[in-house]
Amino acid sequence: MKIPSILPMLAMPLMLLIVEIGAIMLSLPMQDAGLSAFEDPSSVANPFIFIVILLVFTAFLLLLIRFRLTRFIGIIIAISIFFTFVYIFGALSYALFSDPLLVLAGSVVPAILATLLLYLYPEWYVIDTLGLLIAAGAASIFGISLEIIPVIILLIILAVYDAISVYKTKHMITLAEGVVDTKSPILFIVPKRRGYSYRKEGVGPIGEGERSAFIMGMGDLIMPAVLVVSANVFIQGMRIGPVTLPALGAMIGSVAGLSLLLVYVNRGKPHAGLPPINGGAI
Repeated sequence: MKIPSILPMLAMPLMLLIVEIGAIMLSLPMQDAGLSAFEDPSSVANPFIFIVILLVFTAFLLLLIRFRLTRFIGIIIAISIFFTFVYIFGALSYALFSDPLLVLAGSVVPAILATLLLYLYPEWYVIDTLGLLIAAGAASIFGISLEIIPVIILLIILAVYDAISVYKTKHMITLAEGVVDTKSPILFIVPKRRGYSYRKEGVGPIGEGERSAFIMGMGDLIMPAVLVVSANVFIQGMRIGPVTLPALGAMIGSVAGLSLLLVYVNRGKPHAGLPPINGGAI
């Protein structure tokens, strides 16, 4: 393989590591700010609640795509992105300031600016940079909210669901095509060549065929990072710096799983990312 072909293959595992490390770093300010997705992190009901919400939300988006109401998809995603930024910048502001007004300003103002940047200039490097922050923040929130057993249950269910939705029902491909058409910044985009512009060219067909860039769903990086954070927060033991050995093991396994996935993705066909990535992390 030529060097230009190898660089995208190296970039995606590196992005996964950045999300996992970023999620670990955000976990402490998230905990201090009292942010939590679930009241009882040990409850095995939590992953099933997560799945039900995911299925309902996915069905709603597919209905919008079916009736060609993709503009509403962009609005929904923009609102979700904005509030994710609010949580992330809010946790950081809470760690830096004691004045409630400063915390509020430090939460809302950067969230507005970041969201506007994503939608006013949706170039691939802007989407990827802010997407890494979104993914790290989301993984941190769920990682501190779920203990190991609920996370493992969640990752297994999501891996099975991802495989069914890509290979059997194929509705995940339909959903990805709808999201790409709206230019909504919830996918990671890795160019295959120098000079590529997502704003001007898009990514090409989602199904089989040659594309201008590789695309990865945010969930492919968020979900293994949830297990990394959970292992780092809830399993006590030997640490290498701020990272526990179980968390480090999950990081290594997830990168190995992603590397295996890329072997098949490089052949030009869409593949379910969560089975090998989640499996490697577990």
